[in-house]
Amino acid sequence: MSELMNITLGELMEDLAKKYPDRCAVKYTDRDFCHTWKSFNEEIDRVAKGFVKMGIQKGDKVAIWATNVPEWMLTLYAAAKIGAILVTVNTAYKVFELEYLLRQSDSKALVMIDGFKDADYVAIVNELCPTLKNCAPGEYKDPKLPFLQHIVHVGKERVPGMYQWEDVKAMGEQVSDEEYQKAKEGLDCHDVINMQYTSGTTGFPKGVMLTHYNIINNGKCIGDGMAFTPDDKLCICVPFFHCFGLVLAMMACITHATTMVPIDAYSPVKVMNALQSERCTAVHGVPTMFIAMLEHPDFAKYDFSSLRTGIMAGSPCPVKVMQQVVDEMNMKDIVIVYGQTEASPGCTMTTTDDDIEHRVSTVGRSFPGVETKIVDPQTGEEVGPGVQGEFCARGYNIMKGYYKMEEATRQAIDKDGWLHTGDLATVDEKGYYKITGRIKDMIIRGGENIYPKEIEEFLYTHESVQDVQVIGVPSEQYGEEIMACVVLKEGAQVTEDELKAFVKSHMARHKVPKYIAFMDGFPMTASGKIQKFKLRDWAIEYLQLQHAASIETA
Repeated sequence: MSELMNITLGELMEDLAKKYPDRCAVKYTDRDFCHTWKSFNEEIDRVAKGFVKMGIQKGDKVAIWATNVPEWMLTLYAAAKIGAILVTVNTAYKVFELEYLLRQSDSKALVMIDGFKDADYVAIVNELCPTLKNCAPGEYKDPKLPFLQHIVHVGKERVPGMYQWEDVKAMGEQVSDEEYQKAKEGLDCHDVINMQYTSGTTGFPKGVMLTHYNIINNGKCIGDGMAFTPDDKLCICVPFFHCFGLVLAMMACITHATTMVPIDAYSPVKVMNALQSERCTAVHGVPTMFIAMLEHPDFAKYDFSSLRTGIMAGSPCPVKVMQQVVDEMNMKDIVIVYGQTEASPGCTMTTTDDDIEHRVSTVGRSFPGVETKIVDPQTGEEVGPGVQGEFCARGYNIMKGYYKMEEATRQAIDKDGWLHTGDLATVDEKGYYKITGRIKDMIIRGGENIYPKEIEEFLYTHESVQDVQVIGVPSEQYGEEIMACVVLKEGAQVTEDELKAFVKSHMARHKVPKYIAFMDGFPMTASGKIQKFKLRDWAIEYLQLQHAASIETA
């Protein structure tokens, strides 16, 4: 990797407009939105001027609650140009979560679409802000949300109390170039530009503060690892609100002038259509997204010959699925990135130069400019190659901290600047890392430490198994027992006893699941992370283990 980039997001966008004015920056396949770098930058300026007219200034928080629509991208870059901080809102949120996020983040503006899946965003906002419909746009005031003033609606119908998206651009016309230039002055690449709220598998979500420097350089490194050029086209079907979409996708593209082909919300057919019609060279996804395409009845009808690379990440990547994507989707240069939101998010990565063995069985080596190590979770001492411990990272990519949560920040980042991820890993003599589980996912059965990922990887090799998650459930006798939650391939049939015998014939007796449940799918966050704690709660009810659970928590 070359020198780190000391540049803001706005400056980077202006550079692209000058250097590649006529090359395609972004193209949607399901709507009329296609821009060159020059015209995209001009559209961003129109929105940014509108934000200036609304009174949004450096350091103000602008929340965005939307799927991967064009307005999401425009809001991000327009806010960045004037030093406002984009607060990303999970598309699956309902009223309780939205209220928490808007209040905790001190958001001054909210940009939102009509809704997504079972969530009616307009109804939710009106429930949260009952007086909004009686206000003129931009004049909302409520002590419950003391910072919130502006709500911008992206949709066809005009909603009382809200600006329409087109209003923002119209207001921008009243802002002179001189006034706009003034708003852009004094920005620094080390300013916080984005607040990502962690999924919150424990406690309330925390606002991870990331800077221009964090996310641009992380994206640059990722694009380098994929050998991106202006001739590449990345299909983006992972959510923008998550670091996967924002950094691994968008930032990797804009640091290499790579064309972006976004999908507003994932569906296997939408993605496969875009890959074929746009001749995309890359696509990102979590394992379940790739599985859904590979298992789709029309998969064989699509032409994937243009594909070369992409990233599988977000949750542990089954080796078998990785191999299928290489063999059946032509993604010979597919890579894995490992990290977490607090690290912008990438820490380690396989690259196109790595052999297939390393690319399917490890999460690669440290990013240039990022230090990594494995420590004993009990003592904090660094351990040697092959010894499992907690993965820690330090470098340019580490967050500024959690917004207004100093104690939580101190727990995550130690006095020497090391981020403690809570992930278990090993490293080999050549510096390749393997993630072996979460510290809190580890199952302790009768004093034996059992790592779910090991059993999951093995069960994936069974011909009937499409997807599997292994969890620990309470046991009065052993403390915990193993449960495998299994999604079978369409039309496949296998019994619980057959799967247990399969594990028993290949793995130690204490690793054989006591319980197996066949399911249609798993509870997930909107960003594709499987929520094992919800699986565990369900299993306690399903298996009637409430008494054992009460002993465990006593």
